Amino acid sequence: MTKPKVFIAQPIPDVALDILRDAADVTVYPYMDRQISVAELAAGARNSDWLFVMHETNVTAEVLAANPQLQGIGALAKFDPCIDLDAARRYRIPIIVEDPADNAFGGVSLTTADLTVGMLLGLAYRIVESDRYTRCGKFRQEQTMALMGLGCLGKTVGLIGMGKVAEYMVPRLKAFGLRVIYTKRTRLDPALEMGLGIDWCAHLDDLLATSDFVCVACDYNASTHKLIGRRELDLMRPSAFLINTARGRIVDERELVLALQEKRIAGAALDVYWNEPPHTLDPSVPDALCALENVILAPHNGGATVDVRRHRTSEVARFMVQMMKTGRAPHILNPEVLAQPHVS
Repeated sequence: MTKPKVFIAQPIPDVALDILRDAADVTVYPYMDRQISVAELAAGARNSDWLFVMHETNVTAEVLAANPQLQGIGALAKFDPCIDLDAARRYRIPIIVEDPADNAFGGVSLTTADLTVGMLLGLAYRIVESDRYTRCGKFRQEQTMALMGLGCLGKTVGLIGMGKVAEYMVPRLKAFGLRVIYTKRTRLDPALEMGLGIDWCAHLDDLLATSDFVCVACDYNASTHKLIGRRELDLMRPSAFLINTARGRIVDERELVLALQEKRIAGAALDVYWNEPPHTLDPSVPDALCALENVILAPHNGGATVDVRRHRTSEVARFMVQMMKTGRAPHILNPEVLAQPHVS
């Protein structure tokens, strides 16, 4: 019996590959130094029965039109992969996703919280700068004043938003002696505030002016587009740092670069950027940001611990195999397509 063909849009852990290889012939786009293009993904779809894509892989109508007979797409996402759902419905292609309730190893929210706190510590103690300094042979004086950091004890962290990521951050931040304040559209229940040991800040302006570290932890939508611009950056202290592990377009990136270049704020740490899917096909970081020494940069990789990535990809792989064998899977984003035949 001929096995179905699966095309995977970028390298994934071996444990997930093994699950798929037991049931299918698997081809993996081998590169880790670039995003797969629409043309390359369309070619993969044309020669395959199934696709496996990451959350930010742009699966356009053009990709689906390359093979309207695709039997399904496995997506490393819970709700909103970058897939043209109208086209998927038109061609009756099911989208298999993760279990929305699965939170093994804390999921992406916990790992993103840990990354955010790690970035804060890196800024507070100038860890990345110290590494560069030492590698360049500048360690010639004990206890140098060249790399004194702001530190954490007694400093204030302002959280913009208080969802899962921010809640995970709170006990970690407080363990370092940081005071935590937050703002969001709807204030938490006072009992929860007390339990977390955090203080409500009714206005974003006040949070920006008060905080030593400002962490963007809100959702991206029309109301938060460019929430942090020139005006907001100028409200921050010159000694303060901005950390964004939420979404790039919450911050006006050009204004942030200027604020950093002109030292109107002390530094920043970023895991997200203006030019990222789904807004652009290829992620990119401005050269001006890369040239700055008071910035820590990461490639939108907040959920990439070994345990979490293995678990998530394996789960989607298992659901895909189940669909191959039985025609059903536990979590299908568009289950209505199963009731109707494919459209050519």
